[in-house]
Amino acid sequence: MPLIVMCGYPCSGKTRRAEELKEHFEKNSERQVHVVGDGALGVDRNSVYEDSQKEKNVRSSLKAEVERKINKDNIVILDSLNYIKGYRYELFCLIKHAQTPHCLVHCLTSAEESSLWNQSRDAAERYSQDIFDALVRRFEAPDSRNRWDSPLFTVLKDDGLPLEAISDALFKRKAPPQNQSTQSQPLSSANFLYELDKITQDVLLAIFNAQKTSVPGDLVSVPGATEKVELGRSVNMAELRKLRRQFISYSKMHPTENTGQIANMFVQYLNKSLH
Repeated sequence: MPLIVMCGYPCSGKTRRAEELKEHFEKNSERQVHVVGDGALGVDRNSVYEDSQKEKNVRSSLKAEVERKINKDNIVILDSLNYIKGYRYELFCLIKHAQTPHCLVHCLTSAEESSLWNQSRDAAERYSQDIFDALVRRFEAPDSRNRWDSPLFTVLKDDGLPLEAISDALFKRKAPPQNQSTQSQPLSSANFLYELDKITQDVLLAIFNAQKTSVPGDLVSVPGATEKVELGRSVNMAELRKLRRQFISYSKMHPTENTGQIANMFVQYLNKSLH
């Protein structure tokens, strides 16, 4: 059943709104409502958000828990910062594969207001000011023009939740159609795995070589792709290899019949992952 993705600055009221949504749907429907969030993982927010690897692990754990909870009977609410557009895109791919609608609820506050709320918390629940400021700087605001950020409901602190509109978005809309990258297909080409391995390796080598002469912001052409890699920063080979392994694992489960599209699909994956 549908996924509700909460989004906003630290201490912007996301958990309060998630609980309001849970109470509403439990009262007005017979569906189970599951809230998945940082609190359930028992993580120390300051140690997590000061370490990029720990943060990635937490995001992966939350996504995996969402994937486990989604079924034809449940409503799942993801109560976390969800501040990275690439991560919200991954969640969109997840709901496309699960064939269920979703929506985004953005708790909109100013940085100053959220900072005051943070300072009023108990010490154990408080973000350090350095971590808080860093998260605000990194926040990538949702945009309803993006498929993965739509339908988007923006809620100010004194607003009531648009519960009827959210319900309509979840229960009166069709799930987004599956496409080539999310449909499960049988391996139709005997050389698919060979092509997958070779093409992705060629793309990595092209990026690695291009970085010797390029600067952040350059668009890099790679073999077999009409789209270009957007290099907003320098990327080392270890990170590129990790992303390649992830893409290959996903592609093995969801192979495409058209191996000529592998390079473009890999470029799209890199562009989402590297931002």
